[in-house]
Amino acid sequence: MDEETRRNWQIVTMPPGAEWSGRARYAAAMYFCQRGEMSPEVLEIYRICSRLDAEDPVSVLRRWKLGADWIEKLETWRSG
Repeated sequence: MDEETRRNWQIVTMPPGAEWSGRARYAAAMYFCQRGEMSPEVLEIYRICSRLDAEDPVSVLRRWKLGADWIEKLETWRSG
């Protein structure tokens, strides 16, 4: 994995709450969507959550039953 991809994984998995974290997660999500690793529907959830630093987009995805494949990728990254 190259350094840019690794850095974007770190950003997209930032815990909610830190100032500007929502916008940073959204920027990293755009990176993964452009690479075809995230669907536009999942990216839209990250966009909606981008101004809500305390909101966890993964929790929203689970509540709305969206992005199961993306959630699986996140869990693999976190456990690896």
